[in-house]
Amino acid sequence: MINIGQYIEVAINWTMVHFSTFFDAVNAGIGSFIIGFQHILFGIPFYITILILAALAWMKAGRGTAIFTALGLLLIYGMGFWEATMQTLALVLSSTCLALIVGVPLGVWTANSPRAEKILRPVLDLMQTMPAFVYLIPAVLFFGLGAVPGVFATIIFAMPPVVRLTGLGIRQVPKNVVEASRSFGATRWQLLYKVQLPLALPTILTGVNQTIMMSLSMVVIAAMIAAGGLGEIVLKGITQMKIGLGFEGGIAVVILAIILDRITQGMAGRKNKKG
Repeated sequence: MINIGQYIEVAINWTMVHFSTFFDAVNAGIGSFIIGFQHILFGIPFYITILILAALAWMKAGRGTAIFTALGLLLIYGMGFWEATMQTLALVLSSTCLALIVGVPLGVWTANSPRAEKILRPVLDLMQTMPAFVYLIPAVLFFGLGAVPGVFATIIFAMPPVVRLTGLGIRQVPKNVVEASRSFGATRWQLLYKVQLPLALPTILTGVNQTIMMSLSMVVIAAMIAAGGLGEIVLKGITQMKIGLGFEGGIAVVILAIILDRITQGMAGRKNKKG
């Protein structure tokens, strides 16, 4: 019998002992990032937030999405889930930002290095196919309970799409455009920032959309480790057999998911039209 789990436990325990200072620093950094988003979202009156999101939806996705955004958020407020929704939104935004900070450079690296692409491809496959609940185990061991381990697990779960689509977008930039830029004396960084990234932006935004959707699904699951937000309401409905409460929490999650999906899809669609 091959006991792989035993070796994994030994590796995790060794990591916890020798890198405790590092994990404490990461815990503090991610915690401050989440708190920053929460302060911003909690500090804005609900009607201002609704107006801002509805206006953004109108500009990026049209009048129908704007009306849905306004009515959906008003329904969430009427159900009494506004604070939980803003907490979930803060977790999603912080997870997505951190995933993009790590994922976009990795995508650029895989686009420019076939060796890096070969190394990272199976890692990304593993990250996408591993059951979401499994990520909660090391996150809790390293960071304890709360929002930080939830965001940490969410980053790992939601990062692969933006890495893959960033690399795909850069590889799809026409070679004649790249060669023309080089012939005019563009440096490697100028080629990346002024040619490749702008032309790859619609594909990258599609990756951002997928990352946001996966972050939202994982944040709900992370309620099991006290991450809070709408997931906690859904979990309470399940554990306490409050069917109505569970459905209400689920409806709020669906509304938030549709709003974020339509806005980010609209942003990617507009970039494609301009291109």
